[in-house]
Amino acid sequence: MAHAIVHAAIGGPEVLTLVEIPEPEPAAGEAVVRIEAAGVNPIDAKQRGGVRPIPPLTEPRRVGFDGAGVVTALGDGVSGLAIGDRVAIRDTLGTYSTALAVPAAHLAPLPDAVTAGEGAALGIPAGTAYQSLRSLGVRDDDVLLVHAGSGAVGQAAVQFAVAWGATVIATGGPGSHERLRELGAIPVAYGEGLEERIRAVAPRPVTVALDGAGTDEAIEASLALVSDRERIATIVRGPDAASFGIRAFSGGSPIPLSAQELVWRAEALPATIALIAAGRFSVEFGPDLPLADAAEAHRLIEVRAVRGKILLHP
Repeated sequence: MAHAIVHAAIGGPEVLTLVEIPEPEPAAGEAVVRIEAAGVNPIDAKQRGGVRPIPPLTEPRRVGFDGAGVVTALGDGVSGLAIGDRVAIRDTLGTYSTALAVPAAHLAPLPDAVTAGEGAALGIPAGTAYQSLRSLGVRDDDVLLVHAGSGAVGQAAVQFAVAWGATVIATGGPGSHERLRELGAIPVAYGEGLEERIRAVAPRPVTVALDGAGTDEAIEASLALVSDRERIATIVRGPDAASFGIRAFSGGSPIPLSAQELVWRAEALPATIALIAAGRFSVEFGPDLPLADAAEAHRLIEVRAVRGKILLHP
């Protein structure tokens, strides 16, 4: 038997339980992956707690969208994969488990230079950052402002933008500034006077902003600094982004992603793996926890007790 984390009710982390499940079998177009690491994302806790709505629970619901592991079985029609291949998983519910059947299109090969932990850390954060920056048209002559630059999405956005030649200013607590400098960003502390501090360090006017903080302070600073509101986006304040005249990507936005934006999200996983293998992208890790401690992982992410990607290991 395999094992998975599920919840049968909306509630706190304590609703998460470890249960036995049948060994997965691949349908046509799927591969079964033995999970070696699962990435824990804020959306996992938000859906479990009812902050982000999900369909009514008629049976125990699986948890987690990102992971990495080894292919153990292939369904009909799958090409380009072999049993024993190391892969990363994106956008597939149920990665908090020991094994999972995954659409082959949601898998990306992992070279030896990239660990399972790195592969499991990328799906949602890298996909969100990459798609957001592509949607905003970030290019080498831009000055990009990233709010919550030390978060997983923020760090990915900083690294993509730097790789594309943009100048990046990233907001964060003082404890994150060394990390942000390492990634190539100009760090700025949160708090009163944020707009003025950003203006003081910007080598030229800020042309684009991505909000991962969701605070009024972040939104107000972005509006004051960026002249074109079409080049301001939030990944947190989706429900009220339109009231500010700015864009929203996921984050509770009522406007779905476009077909092109979904393509960009898919493109992000192999693109980021290639950057890691080339030594041009790094992941900051938080705690590694056993699969059975998924509830503790959710507590940590909800109270923001740690920085860095939390991983679960079967």
